[in-house]
Amino acid sequence: MERRVIQVEGMSCGHCKAAIEKAVRSMPGVVMVEVELARKEVVVEFDAEQVTLEAVKEMIDDTGFTVV
Repeated sequence: MERRVIQVEGMSCGHCKAAIEKAVRSMPGVVMVEVELARKEVVVEFDAEQVTLEAVKEMIDDTGFTVV
């Protein structure tokens, strides 16, 4: 398992948090995702054999937010 912290711009409310968590959690291999609005961070734990960090970042971008 890998645990990474991703800096994300554009998150400002509970809806943003829920949207990102739902999208990333739906990815195969993701076991945990937590959005920290105050820090502008997404913490994700995943199985690197099933999903890449780049794929997670792309999913966040596709949800309408900007990975820094």
